[in-house]
Amino acid sequence: MLDLKFIRENTDAVRKMLADRQTEADLDKLIDLDTRWRENLTHTQTLQAHQNKVSQQIAQLKKEKQDATDTIAEMRKLSQEIKERNAEANDLKSEIDTICLTIPNMPEASTPVGTSEADNIEIKTWGELPSFDFELKPHWEIAEALDIVDFQRGAKVAGSNFVVFKGVGARLERALIQFMLDLHTTQHGYTEVSPPFLVNRPTMTGTGQIPKLEADMYRCDRDEENPDSDLFLIPTAEVPVTNLFAGEILSAEDLPIYYTAYTPCFRREAGAYGKETRGLQRIHQFDKVEMVKFTTPETSYAEHETLLANAESVLQALGLPYRVVQHCTVELSFAAAKCYDIEVWAPAGEKFLEVSSCSNFEAFQARRANIRYRPEAGVKPEFIHTLNASGTALPRVVIALLETYQNPDGTVRVPAVLQPYMGGLKLIG
Repeated sequence: MLDLKFIRENTDAVRKMLADRQTEADLDKLIDLDTRWRENLTHTQTLQAHQNKVSQQIAQLKKEKQDATDTIAEMRKLSQEIKERNAEANDLKSEIDTICLTIPNMPEASTPVGTSEADNIEIKTWGELPSFDFELKPHWEIAEALDIVDFQRGAKVAGSNFVVFKGVGARLERALIQFMLDLHTTQHGYTEVSPPFLVNRPTMTGTGQIPKLEADMYRCDRDEENPDSDLFLIPTAEVPVTNLFAGEILSAEDLPIYYTAYTPCFRREAGAYGKETRGLQRIHQFDKVEMVKFTTPETSYAEHETLLANAESVLQALGLPYRVVQHCTVELSFAAAKCYDIEVWAPAGEKFLEVSSCSNFEAFQARRANIRYRPEAGVKPEFIHTLNASGTALPRVVIALLETYQNPDGTVRVPAVLQPYMGGLKLIG
């Protein structure tokens, strides 16, 4: 979340940010609550100072064996007033925090102001778009013909937009996961972690999924008598991995920290479905390898560029053409200050598909999750910067692989980098 002091001192800038993002937050109410809260604190401190003075008077009266009845009565009234004011302050602070949790991050200065996806900026492209001398098949036709993805049985056991990878298809998924984890751990310096696939409400709040995106999350049934049972299926490994350090103070020597993790991801993805989202393009459960960084504020944007390069290297190794776009303000995610999307080329559909969002959240998530570091001994702790990127999400990579490496006879070539993970298999089908 944003620092309340920053909002107080930069209200106009926050208003502009909300307008540029085309989102709303009750800023006027927040400012009013903040004013009342601070006035309450000031008055309470005055009362407490007086209470201390009265307590000293009572002690002196008792020492001199004088009657302190009236003074004690005064202090009881004072104590009750302080108690009531503290309760009011807590209520005001609770309302303030509720509104603050709905305010998105401030975009970094280079983020273009825009009103739609069309205002995203293409930063670069990699690879030549492939050409074919035969009629291309879309990935779902290829997958069904090769019997490597079962769309109907996935829907039967779980509902629409769930799929079953089977046979070589399941092995291809596993190969991609292993390849990505090996790449990030052996070449990019990440430490692999295997986090829980269920997380609690504070964890979801820490990275910004709640309250903004709660409707898109899968929530488990809750035992009302057990607060720890309020659990959610993770939408991305970013959520548990970022929160590993929630409430902790790290030392500067610990930073930067690089973590990578494979997890299944679960998202309701509410909205319209149709031709543009057929097959694997928009499913409720999918595999993903994630990269998360914890850095100092001074290095976070250099680390952001390196993070982008780490994600790009996956597609380069697979030989899949892609482009990188920078999000404009209206496309920027709730928690991000700056974000690049990596979009892989799907030749049958003749379009780019997002496979990674590479985001710098600055201190936004760290403030929500209370993750800090101490620059040096004896210095006041500061909030760290958190970053993450998919490295990468698998369904759309599979789409690009099937469509890019398809042959006229319906078989699919296996990229050389994946062959060792598939027992030397060079051709699917």
